[in-house]
Amino acid sequence: MRIHTLEITAFGPFAGEVSIDLDELSDAGLFLLTGATGAGKTSVLDAVCFALYGAVPGDRQLAKRLRSDQAAPGVAPAVRMELTVQGRRFRIRRSPAWQRPKKRGTGLTTEQPQVLVEERTAGSWLPLASRLDEAGHLVSGLLGMTMTQFCQVQLLPQGRFQEFLRAESDDRRRLLQRLFRTSRFEDVERWLREHRRELRRQSANHHDRVADLVSRLSEVATTPLPAAWDLTALDEAVEELQPWASRLRLEAEETAADDEARAASAESAAAAAARALEAGRSLAAQRRRLAAARRERSALVAEIPAHRGRVARLDAARRAAAVLPACEVATRVAADLQEAERRADAARAALRDLDGTDPAYDDLGRHAREVTERAARVRALAPRANERERLEGLVSEAHRAIAAIDSEAAEVGARLDELPAELAARRTAETEARRAVDGLDATRAEAAVADQRLAAARHVVTLVAARAEAEIDHRLAVDEAQQRREEWLTIQEQRISGMAAEIAGALAVGACCPVCGSADHPSLARPAPGAPDAAAERAARKAVDDAEAVRHAHTVALSDLDAQIALARDRSGNRSVGELEQEAGSVADRLKQLEARASGLDQAVSGREHIEQEQARLVSCKAELTTARARHETMAAEHAARITEIAVEIAGVLEGTGHDSVADLAHHLDAVAKACADLDRVEAEVTRARGAAQREQARALGACLDHGFDSVAAARGAELPPQVVDELTESVNEREARLVAVETALADPDLQPARQADAPSLDALEQSQRKLASELAAARAALSVSRGRVGRLATLCGKLAAALAAWSPTRESLEVADRMATLVDGTSPDNRLRMRLSGYVLAFRLRQVVAAANERLLAMTDHRYRLEHSDDRGAGESRGGLSLRVRDDWSGESRDPVTLSGGETFVVSLALALGLADVIAHEAGGSELDTLFVDEGFGTLDADTLDDVMDTLDSLRDGGRVVGVVSHVAELRDRIPTQLHVHKHRSGSTVHQEAAG
Repeated sequence: MRIHTLEITAFGPFAGEVSIDLDELSDAGLFLLTGATGAGKTSVLDAVCFALYGAVPGDRQLAKRLRSDQAAPGVAPAVRMELTVQGRRFRIRRSPAWQRPKKRGTGLTTEQPQVLVEERTAGSWLPLASRLDEAGHLVSGLLGMTMTQFCQVQLLPQGRFQEFLRAESDDRRRLLQRLFRTSRFEDVERWLREHRRELRRQSANHHDRVADLVSRLSEVATTPLPAAWDLTALDEAVEELQPWASRLRLEAEETAADDEARAASAESAAAAAARALEAGRSLAAQRRRLAAARRERSALVAEIPAHRGRVARLDAARRAAAVLPACEVATRVAADLQEAERRADAARAALRDLDGTDPAYDDLGRHAREVTERAARVRALAPRANERERLEGLVSEAHRAIAAIDSEAAEVGARLDELPAELAARRTAETEARRAVDGLDATRAEAAVADQRLAAARHVVTLVAARAEAEIDHRLAVDEAQQRREEWLTIQEQRISGMAAEIAGALAVGACCPVCGSADHPSLARPAPGAPDAAAERAARKAVDDAEAVRHAHTVALSDLDAQIALARDRSGNRSVGELEQEAGSVADRLKQLEARASGLDQAVSGREHIEQEQARLVSCKAELTTARARHETMAAEHAARITEIAVEIAGVLEGTGHDSVADLAHHLDAVAKACADLDRVEAEVTRARGAAQREQARALGACLDHGFDSVAAARGAELPPQVVDELTESVNEREARLVAVETALADPDLQPARQADAPSLDALEQSQRKLASELAAARAALSVSRGRVGRLATLCGKLAAALAAWSPTRESLEVADRMATLVDGTSPDNRLRMRLSGYVLAFRLRQVVAAANERLLAMTDHRYRLEHSDDRGAGESRGGLSLRVRDDWSGESRDPVTLSGGETFVVSLALALGLADVIAHEAGGSELDTLFVDEGFGTLDADTLDDVMDTLDSLRDGGRVVGVVSHVAELRDRIPTQLHVHKHRSGSTVHQEAAG
């Protein structure tokens, strides 16, 4: 991968747009990215990473503030980069999420992240991806590396490899896992552990099943388990379980055969006793039947008189039942005659009440016709009466309409008198509202200016308070920086004073003294108690740098506050908050009054137009009301004359009738005609009912005489209720049946033995039968238990055999899985290194990294130092495989990397970083890594070591690779002529390039 151009806009410290031509910088093969602390050197690398992966390395991504704070409000942050990967040229443009001002109204709105990946094809740019996920997959596939691998390989980070060099095995393992993506081996470890856990669970289930079957076999056979057995350890005695179960089953079958023989003997004895008991009970029953028949016959002989009386009573009731229907008919017809006579009397009284007459039966028809004809003549006058009522209603409606018209005309006139004054008031209000609208824009502009000045004045107060706090923090930071520098100088002086003891402590047996060159050390210097070492000096120096950075940050913050205060005071016109609040309040009040009056313009115009329209409408309405009143008066006079004419005609017909209306008279005549018709019909019914009553009375008397009764009353006296008849019939039939049954029983030949034999002893027979039946039940129960035990044991033996067969493969699989899981987990005795499978793979990768790193480390250290990979566990580490040692060929000893000096640590870390970059590049499929950045750390090197390091970096340019060194060390500016300078300013950082030559 080679980067050609990089353009950055409103990103990080770069407020504007900066452009970097990496092709120009690449001509020299080695260039320096330099600038003051905080200028934005690392932000250039962040822009490269963001363009590729949409994120920046490390903790800076967590802040989620990639847009420059100094950028103009509407400028969108963006990074554009052109690069070549695998012979193909791409252009990538990315923009992070950011807050922009709303286009309408006030406030901010969020712009979502955007990306566009294009490829140069046939002289034009062809879009490949515009979605974040698509672009991420495309870039990762082209580079063959994740973001973590890219940042570790292309952007060799400041201080990260020193941490990797000095880390413990567990920390080094976590980094290598991210870089080499060994999760598949961890998945194998996890699968084996889960597979073993699942097999253990299955084996435990099989164990529980077998233990349950063994316990149930022991319980069914009522035999305790052998003393040497334990249900929790059945897997140790599996081979003995099947023979033991078969022995229990054989013993149960022998016991069942003995119980079956005893049950057969008891069954024969019990059957003989049952037959003897049945014969005794049969003889006793025959004797009881014979005695009961004799007693029954004596009772029947005593009931003969009563029986004859019931038979006679039953015969009379049956004869009376034959004639009673005819008697009932005669009675019903007589009742009908009485009812018809009653209705005739009521109809005659009703006619008398209506008409005052009582005509004879022959005159009823003629009288009814006369009344009907008169009613028809009267009903003919009904339409005239209805017309009079309709006309009277119309006259009343006309009078009401005239009254309503007079009332409405009065209201219209009163309203017309009020309208001129209201119209004048509306026109005045409209004029005032138009004047307020004309002055509204100027007052609003004045109010906006007053608000801006007031906000600036209030911001001045806030900034002054913040500056007072910042000044206090600045003074504390200055004091802290001075104190840390004094402490560092003190430690430096103490270390210089004890340098002899420090050199003596680093001497190895047989090694030459670096001061005098002697291999003999007769009297080594001893360090004073509490004397500082190199680590203490480095820690003190780091504390000084941190304190200076904090002081510088507070100084910059104080300067920024001063600039903001000056700008805010200029915007407020150097006036106080109180004056500006009073001025803004006065302008706001005037604006509010004008807006209130201006808001009433539309209402005033519509009100004036409404009153004018109402005035015209009322004038027209008044004329229409006058015309309508005249029309209603004429109509009322015409209807009144017609009403008088109809009233004279109806009065002549009603005179002398006592009725007030034609309808009442017609209704009365209809009622008289109906009463005549009702009386005529009822008189005919009375005649028919009288004839029917005479015929049915004669028929009933004849029926009574035919059935032995001299009158209807005698027949009714012999009548009995159906229930009594049924009871008498049942009693007579029952007595006759009892008599037949008694005679049959006394003549039965089966009772002959009962007449001759003595009564049997049933108690003795029953006692003998119960004893033998109890013995039979006990024998059968014992046999049932024995047979059930045999069947249960047979079933359990089969289940036990099946359970053992099912358990066997699981136990074998568990043994294999346990051996494999403990082996790859590093807990097996066969795993001598106590390393997990993933750790073993990482150890192999680390050996590759160490081999690649030593090629450059030997060159940079004049063949003094080399890295060694060790499988041994370090101090306090539970597992080995990822330990690193540094071998000093001058002394022949290997030591811990923490004993290296600051410069030595940087050199070894750089070599380790370069070696890791080579291995990861090979891991990614041999991708070309043509652009490489090395970030900081050169300030700790002496001149000779720096020469060796620079020679190594020069060697990286072989094959066209470009190396960018990120540093602010002054000596490097003299050694590397091609430079990219990053300058920081109050308005944002800028860059410029200097090419060699």
